[in-house]
Amino acid sequence: MSTAKLTVDLAALAENWRALDAQSGCETGAVVKANGYGLGVEKVSQALAHAGARQFFVATAEEGAKVRQALGPGPGVSVFSGHMEDDTALIRNQDLIPMLNSVDQMLRHMESLPSGRFGIQLDTGMNRLGMEPAEWAALRDIALAQKPVLLMSHLACADEPDHPMNRQQLRSFIELTANNNVPRSLAATGGILLGRDYHFDLTRAGVGLYGGLPFADARPVVSLDLPVIQTRDLAEGETVGYGNTWAAPRPSRIATVAAGYADGLHRALGSGGIAVFSGDTACPVVGRVSMDLITVDITDLPSDPGTLEILGRHQSVDTLADAADTIGYEILTSLGGRYQREYVA
Repeated sequence: MSTAKLTVDLAALAENWRALDAQSGCETGAVVKANGYGLGVEKVSQALAHAGARQFFVATAEEGAKVRQALGPGPGVSVFSGHMEDDTALIRNQDLIPMLNSVDQMLRHMESLPSGRFGIQLDTGMNRLGMEPAEWAALRDIALAQKPVLLMSHLACADEPDHPMNRQQLRSFIELTANNNVPRSLAATGGILLGRDYHFDLTRAGVGLYGGLPFADARPVVSLDLPVIQTRDLAEGETVGYGNTWAAPRPSRIATVAAGYADGLHRALGSGGIAVFSGDTACPVVGRVSMDLITVDITDLPSDPGTLEILGRHQSVDTLADAADTIGYEILTSLGGRYQREYVA
């Protein structure tokens, strides 16, 4: 088989949710947007629901519909983008909870789904989504009279515990949401790790569920094994790949494996950026990463391997992210559709 195998450990995913839930001191939801961070939203959502999650968060109503179809009635499915134009039927039919971000969204929701559940997202300084303080002040009494199910905001710098923006946003959120009986949510994974001052009534565990930083104690969830298509011997000085960017410093044996930037493995991972693994032996990636292929120096292996591991026991999504000068979120959500996916419980 020339298709790489992506293995998703659903038991590790569930254990990561339980570990973050134990730290939260309140209800812990699960963020499953972007197709469950690239791992398959149906399987991911079902595993998290089985672990105990009852509140799920997605980016769009279309994503929310997939989660509802996977979980059936009961669990809350909230939509960060709110109530967009043309979303009404989907929100109603799939029993979704839009997090309203503006006066326009509030009016749209009240006119089209006056008895429908909703939450409100407030901007506490990130300047991305949510009602600004002046907008909220003008709308607050009207909005609260309609009984929102959640007031939420999002931290901009939670992965930097000492960043002053964290305390600034906390103060702003407390001021904006004081003196009401509506459940509140401020913390995603990074906010959970900041401590209980940030937890309020509901936390929204995200990247930490999938084995990513800043949850350093997370169990790895993803492993990725790349099949070796061909091996060849190179004389000292011969080059590999586009642009002749790597020349063999000694007589070398090179393996060509089936995956590339079309599969979410960034071009920046070539020549010295990372290694792949045969058992416990690291084998450096050499030459440029191309669309479908990566070349690997396997000179130090005793025999030619059938597969090489790029994610797993030895290397996390954040290791790849550091090598590509990006973040683990991008590595996860870029994992390509060509991979053969296997789920283990």
